[in-house]
Amino acid sequence: MSRTYKATGINLKAQTLGESDRIVTILTREFGLIRAVAPGARKQNSSLGSRSAMFVVNELLMAKGRSLDKITQAQTVKTYPGLAEDLGKLAAGQYLAEIVLCQALSEQPQGELYELLNEYLHQLEVLPKTDKSSIYAYLAHGVFHFFALAGLSPQVQVCCLTQQSLKPDFTDQNWRVGFSVTAGGTVCLQAWENLGKDRVKPLLTPSTYHPNLGYQTVVHRQDIPVISCRLDATQLGMLQQLSQPDMIRMDATKNNNWLSVEQILRQYAQYHLGRPIRSATLIDSYFAANHDATV
Repeated sequence: MSRTYKATGINLKAQTLGESDRIVTILTREFGLIRAVAPGARKQNSSLGSRSAMFVVNELLMAKGRSLDKITQAQTVKTYPGLAEDLGKLAAGQYLAEIVLCQALSEQPQGELYELLNEYLHQLEVLPKTDKSSIYAYLAHGVFHFFALAGLSPQVQVCCLTQQSLKPDFTDQNWRVGFSVTAGGTVCLQAWENLGKDRVKPLLTPSTYHPNLGYQTVVHRQDIPVISCRLDATQLGMLQQLSQPDMIRMDATKNNNWLSVEQILRQYAQYHLGRPIRSATLIDSYFAANHDATV
């Protein structure tokens, strides 16, 4: 007899299996990421049809299998119909789901990640239809906090090189700070330039002995991080705002800046995930077709 267990989870991905089944990847609160078969889900009158759809939250009764578990019962407790009614919101939800799929662990509780994803999907769903540009703001906030939960959030309060606090100067239109994906966050440009000047001066370590060559001095050079982009005071202030635990409040005057901030965090996410975020192209296409919503 197969062992059975109960779990509450949200569907993040689905693919066809055979003539009528579906494989569903589910983020559960109790057991993390699960891949399970929804038998007969593609049949016209199947009770698992709608319950195996994207972003549906179910209370599940599962049967343990050799390679894939099987959904034996599913009771829907939450759906997000507002996402399906707006292409931009749906693409944003898929974007966040991709990150979760890369971060979530299997066979151990993922309660915080589960709750965080549901919170952001809810926030996206309830955005007014006329407030399309806020999607970028919630995406940026979501990406930042998913990585914060994993202990990988970018450093935005201090310089990655000097660990000195960074305070944006809103009075100077020419004020800039660097952002380095590889270094892990914000970089004081003056410190970065000084590092470039110092690079010509080798850093020496104590001499080491080589059997044939005698004592030699080992030379190390500190790598100069690549600056991915340069941020003005407003953009840095927005990034620093994202590090706060509370949900952001969209400022309509900063629409283009939210787009820039999301692009920065997208580069950061793709670097750390080691793969492109495919749903990001849907976001770009959507807002390219609705350009007036972002300007």
